[in-house]
Amino acid sequence: MAVMNKQVILASRPQGAVTPDNFRIVEAPLGSPGPGEAMVKNEWLSLDPYMRGRMNDVKSYAPCVELGAVMVGQTVGEVVESRDPGLIPGDKVLSQLGWQLYGIANARDLTKLNVKRVPASYYLGVLGMPGITAWFGLHEIGKPKMGETVVVSAATGAVGSVAGQLAKIEGCRVVGIAGGKAKCDYAVQELGYDACVDYKAGNLADALRAACPRGVDVLFENVGGEILDTTLRLMNTYSRIIVCGLIAEYNQSEPYGYRNLRSVLVNRIRMQGMIVFDWKDRYGEALGGLAGRLAEGRLKYRESVVEGIDNAPAGLIALLKGGNFGKQLVKLA
Repeated sequence: MAVMNKQVILASRPQGAVTPDNFRIVEAPLGSPGPGEAMVKNEWLSLDPYMRGRMNDVKSYAPCVELGAVMVGQTVGEVVESRDPGLIPGDKVLSQLGWQLYGIANARDLTKLNVKRVPASYYLGVLGMPGITAWFGLHEIGKPKMGETVVVSAATGAVGSVAGQLAKIEGCRVVGIAGGKAKCDYAVQELGYDACVDYKAGNLADALRAACPRGVDVLFENVGGEILDTTLRLMNTYSRIIVCGLIAEYNQSEPYGYRNLRSVLVNRIRMQGMIVFDWKDRYGEALGGLAGRLAEGRLKYRESVVEGIDNAPAGLIALLKGGNFGKQLVKLA
């Protein structure tokens, strides 16, 4: 008997900010898996800033989502039917099935998960792409040294919260930038940051300068725009900038006009963009390090959850406006 599936597809390309009209929810029967395939019932959907870029029809590091296609995204779910000997019903798996309740995939494209020690949703966050991004961005590009000052923008987000805690483990002074008192309090009181600047409070430059009296040695940049431009003023000689995300600019129709780029020249800053796929052959290394620190209680983790696939568009729109607190997820089942 065919399963009735519900999907969120890309209906139109955003012109500026994403709106609900850019999506359409459809229902259609789903067939059965073929040889070497498995059907998965998705339980959790990851929402991430990169999705905004994939909605545009422009050249990037990955193909755009075609109009009428299911929105791209990682999911965690349960195998309900399998025609591959390596998977049985009940197995929990990580997949790229996107914004839908069910999906059929080749078994080799599904990663079996151990959910005995941590919730399945963690494989979309601290033990998933965001955590791995933080690990390699900080250690491979940032290369923090004990006693250095590390600044993390979007400090309580899925990537930033892990990057900041890893920097503390390395013995650094860690300063976060976040939106709102609640997020800043969480960064200091729960995540262990030495200070956190509320960019919504105004006087960002003065507040950041006060929080970084010795300047900035490493910047883990997730936001871009005014925040990156302001922090450039405080970068030390031979400092490093990890350009992980530019979420403040994703919805802008015109590029942000940077005024302090001269700092890269004057201070001989190493400024490098990163895409986590560049380290795909070393994911196991990162997962081992993250899992160990999580088990030791040295990594705190928080999730923001919206309920139901119908609310996935609203969840992404909120995420792009900074409305999430921690890793943004959609609970599908």
